[in-house]
Amino acid sequence: MTPDKETAIDKIHRFQRFGSILGLERMNELLELLERPQDDLRVIHVAGTNGKGSCCRYIYSVLCAAGYKTGIYISPFIETFNERIEISGKKISDEELSAYTERVLEAVKKITDMGHDSPTEFEVITAIAMLYYKEQHCDYVVLEVGLGGRGDSTNVCEHPLMTVITSISMDHTDRLGNTIEEIAEEKAGIIKQGCPVVTSVSDERALQVIRKTAGDHNSPVFETSGINAQIEHKGPDGSRFDVIIDGEKFSSVEISMAGRHQIENAVTAMCAIKIMQEAGVLSLSEKALYEGLKSAVQPGRMETFILKDNTRVIIDGAHNPDGARALADFICEEFPHKKILAVTGILADKDVEGILSQFTRITKDFVVTEPDNPRRMDAAELALKLKEKKCICKEAPDIRKACNLASGMADRYDLIIFAGSLYMIGKVRTLLRKGEL
Repeated sequence: MTPDKETAIDKIHRFQRFGSILGLERMNELLELLERPQDDLRVIHVAGTNGKGSCCRYIYSVLCAAGYKTGIYISPFIETFNERIEISGKKISDEELSAYTERVLEAVKKITDMGHDSPTEFEVITAIAMLYYKEQHCDYVVLEVGLGGRGDSTNVCEHPLMTVITSISMDHTDRLGNTIEEIAEEKAGIIKQGCPVVTSVSDERALQVIRKTAGDHNSPVFETSGINAQIEHKGPDGSRFDVIIDGEKFSSVEISMAGRHQIENAVTAMCAIKIMQEAGVLSLSEKALYEGLKSAVQPGRMETFILKDNTRVIIDGAHNPDGARALADFICEEFPHKKILAVTGILADKDVEGILSQFTRITKDFVVTEPDNPRRMDAAELALKLKEKKCICKEAPDIRKACNLASGMADRYDLIIFAGSLYMIGKVRTLLRKGEL
């Protein structure tokens, strides 16, 4: 990490003190001073509780395979801050991050000097990304919503090419609402006038909200939950399937991301791409489609590593009940009757009971740690919850120590899983990638 990058990130992190505040007033004021870079971007906007990151990756990878200069904006990052802002496989450099941060902070100073509310950290980062994508002359930008939709800072893009809403379930209830309908209303807040909407939502309550919002905006809705892919192969290395989308058959489509839910995410991405092609806002070959889908990867999502003793490790950011269910379904289907150790750390403001009810389908053997986040649940408290479910637990609040503990027990297990929070997975992935486990 260079000194410039340290300085830029430190300056950005100062805005953490303003918290996470939904609403577009501060964001719009900031972007006005930057001459509204978002208005020059051709955006595919993606929201959802689970699956939005993977769907973004599929669309992004296909556009890159087609030769388009494509940006992707994600949150949170897994290992390094620069992952959040990327163009055609290349993350923003330390020098670029420093330069664009200074320009955005100059605009922020003008706002605060006028006595107006300061933008939040996420708003500053989003403004940096918007300005960067514009000045790098991106052909397309895939924007992942940070939180919710309606009041998320990415929602300043008034004329996206495509809106995608993946699954909707109970998460961030303190911010988005206490019912599926309320959460769906927030997610559907990214729908714009006349912009096509593709959704993989299957919950009828959420679908009714999306349909009504789309109708109010004269936006056509394309639902993918009824599209059934015929699976030819499925395993830890990914899947191969046939699917018919709007009368067109796609045969032997290969994806490298594991899990049945990733087939659903890929089909959603394919539907969005096909609609953009039919609308004439995108042109690509079938070869680019197939290559892009196969090469798409999402670090930290059901990702496999092999330890020095050949023990298989799977890391997954599952941090809500639906994500945990997808992980449990995958493990129970692909690794039946295997002896499994799970290492977990969870944020205290999550549905901890809902997550643990899925994890305990996988195994009763746990190492409990704490994510690298102030909102983390105390390891002792989490261990107590697991012991109440008749689980065997070892505690190691420090993530590196938890990894070493699990590694030392590897000879007793066929598989080790790390899951529960992206803020834990990032640290684990770094250790695995460097061969330190």
